[in-house]
Amino acid sequence: MARMAIAEDLEVAQFLRGGPKKLFIGGRWVDAASGKTFDTIDPASGEVLAKVAEAGPEDVDRAVAAARKSFESGVWRSLPPAERAKALWRAGDLIEEHAMELAQLDSLDNGKPINEMLLFDVPLTAATFRYYAGWVTKLEGATQQTSFPGSYLSYTLREPVGVVAQIIPWNFPLMMAAWKVAPALACGNSVVLKPSELTPLSALRLAEILQDAEVPAGVVNVVPGFGEVAGAQLAAHPQVDKVAFTGSTEVGRLIAKASAESNLKRVSLELGGKSPNIVFADADLSRAVSGAFLGIFFNQGQVCSAGSRMFVQEKVYDQTLDELTRSVGDLQLGPGIDPMTQMGPLVSKGQMDRVLGYIATGNKEGARLVTGGSRASELGAGYFVRPTVFADVDGDMRIAREEIFGPVLAAIPFKDEDDLIAKANDSIYGLVAGVWTSDVKRAHRVAHALQAGTVYVNCYNVVDPATPWGGYKQSGWGRELGSHALDLYTEIKNVIVDIS
Repeated sequence: MARMAIAEDLEVAQFLRGGPKKLFIGGRWVDAASGKTFDTIDPASGEVLAKVAEAGPEDVDRAVAAARKSFESGVWRSLPPAERAKALWRAGDLIEEHAMELAQLDSLDNGKPINEMLLFDVPLTAATFRYYAGWVTKLEGATQQTSFPGSYLSYTLREPVGVVAQIIPWNFPLMMAAWKVAPALACGNSVVLKPSELTPLSALRLAEILQDAEVPAGVVNVVPGFGEVAGAQLAAHPQVDKVAFTGSTEVGRLIAKASAESNLKRVSLELGGKSPNIVFADADLSRAVSGAFLGIFFNQGQVCSAGSRMFVQEKVYDQTLDELTRSVGDLQLGPGIDPMTQMGPLVSKGQMDRVLGYIATGNKEGARLVTGGSRASELGAGYFVRPTVFADVDGDMRIAREEIFGPVLAAIPFKDEDDLIAKANDSIYGLVAGVWTSDVKRAHRVAHALQAGTVYVNCYNVVDPATPWGGYKQSGWGRELGSHALDLYTEIKNVIVDIS
């Protein structure tokens, strides 16, 4: 069945039929000042899903001005904390109420399997808003004992940063919006959100939900557009107080530079990864193989934390690869909107070409192709790439060093713990690592030695709003989620009063 015919049967059909999607600025839906639109594409078919207004510099200026006006007026930040908490909790309820529609929307726009959306992305999005709703009433300061001569009362206040620009990627469109918007709103900020031009639709639908949750006009603004125009304008804008970005390390550098050269605005960056997923010989191999499979093929491998380097101890190397290859052979590829699909298309033709290029490089460099390695052309015009496993990969190969962002696994044997640690840490990235072992002492020892922001032990891809997320080295600056995200969106003010 053609994609548009399928869409007619979905809850999201009315949203798709509503004409070109507009920008959300100052609580109103408006066209781009230039009148320009761009197409967002269904990656399972290559067909146009919707037309979307293309934000340019003038639109970004309007959105920043709306956010500034709402912030300075205090319409949000000056509300009683319990009232702001209620709005965020209502947003979580509405996301849950519209779970199927939101799941369908991202499945069509991104290619994600609908079951992943329903089991992972949408529930975590609702949970994130509820989690930060709970923090609104708990943004506390502290008192300090001073030794300066005299008698003083010293205390701290947490205050919102101000106008926050948030630039999110295409791999988890709805969930990444929640990771950015929910903590920023909890702290009393006003927001300008720029979703990826590849997957703008769920961010626009989220704006409607936040409107229904009674978040005041101008507090959240959504400006779909291209990074080199809208994103660059936000990063350099003198009226933006902070930029939060998730995406590639290369773009992260550009944002940091633009921010420094404008008003030295605060920056947080969640960037790339080349995560090691480590299997020791004493591991429960069936669980380890399942974890390796999930670590690389979840979301078509389009995950910054993907376990794209699988280190396997020599004693169980062949057995582990055999079991993994059998699991890959059973994987059902297809359009994300099909409930039978286990792995959907890559997000765009450009991303498909990039991944196929890395597969060609792996073959050229001498890695042994175990399975996959080609486009699944029998599925039609969509951007499908077969799940791919390379064995006997050398640590100097590009497929072992560079972020591919696709369903491509590099398997690397290791001898012992010392050999493993040196190889696993030999990367410019340090986002996530996985360790599979039955030895609890080894688990802790290796977790301490790995240079990564999160280390999973006998599990992988466990994500919760309460746990910090971020990386070492070129995987970024700062930590999202948990209480740590509050530090990204607040200023600490010290007040010292002479009480002598």
